[in-house]
Amino acid sequence: MSTSSSHLSRNSSPLHRIVIVAGDGISLFHLAVPCMVFQDAFLSEPVFDVTVCSIEQASLAKKSGYHLEAIVDLSPLAQADMVIICGWGDSLPQVPAALVQALRNAYQRGAVLVGLCLGAFVLAETGLLDHRAATTHWGYAEPFRERFPRVNFDAQPLFIDEGQLVTSAGIAASIDCCLHLLRRFIGIERANQVARLMVTAPFRFGGQQQYIPAPLTSQPRANSTLEQVVVGLTRDLATQHTIDTVAERCAMSRRTFTRKFKAIYGTSFNEWLTNQRLNASQYWLENSHDSIAQIARRVGFRSESVYRKQFKAVFNLAPAQWRLGFTGRLEVDDI
Repeated sequence: MSTSSSHLSRNSSPLHRIVIVAGDGISLFHLAVPCMVFQDAFLSEPVFDVTVCSIEQASLAKKSGYHLEAIVDLSPLAQADMVIICGWGDSLPQVPAALVQALRNAYQRGAVLVGLCLGAFVLAETGLLDHRAATTHWGYAEPFRERFPRVNFDAQPLFIDEGQLVTSAGIAASIDCCLHLLRRFIGIERANQVARLMVTAPFRFGGQQQYIPAPLTSQPRANSTLEQVVVGLTRDLATQHTIDTVAERCAMSRRTFTRKFKAIYGTSFNEWLTNQRLNASQYWLENSHDSIAQIARRVGFRSESVYRKQFKAVFNLAPAQWRLGFTGRLEVDDI
């Protein structure tokens, strides 16, 4: 996962206006994910005003045997806080000029543009992704690189957040991306509640490399001891864990542990541990009166300065800015 900004504040308007653009022939899953995350999960207390529209009289989800009609009108994009392209045709049909222009206009107005799965192709057609990082389904990596050489394409992350421009990997990664965007709107605690409602992990570490086919001989088998140790680590982040100490607890050599951990979790141990600590710190920023220094120690950072630097690098916000955005307050020594 790669993130860089928290552009939207949950206090920017009474209801966040989200427009989902559905292309011809997309699957029900592509459409259902953003609808579930931003609308169905908040039926009793709406937070978002969700509209589904299309560029033309599109017959949606034909491959699934269903026939759904969307609003054939792009005018809602003019008022949207966020526009989600929830996929695109497998044959990568040409993006209509009217949609390209509507997306550019929305971007200039400050809206966040999201390309889920092959929706990244649509965003790239606008030129807004030029010289920026982006991802899409790993199976379409080469066509994407060939069509958009000026985009800094990365096939590894499950999603990439460039502030106003967000792209996700294929299919189920759209869940990860939408939950990430939900955290940007309403904070980590409420987003985690939605994840529990959907019976899914609130945050998956690793990337698409976990899902790219490889010879059977190279596929790792889950190691129960390793998995048990990892669960224990998430409950004891304050301890200064090292590869050597954790490998010893797993009864593995450093080399074997490093290889198996990367194969199972799709990332290095140190990167995984840092991400666990950063995400745990978000909870304490939102739900405690602890100082930044206290939170840094609580989640296992050796120093407050290292914590602040790591937090800023991942979320493009200082810890104090995160706290202020989701609680409306600052604590003593936060700045």
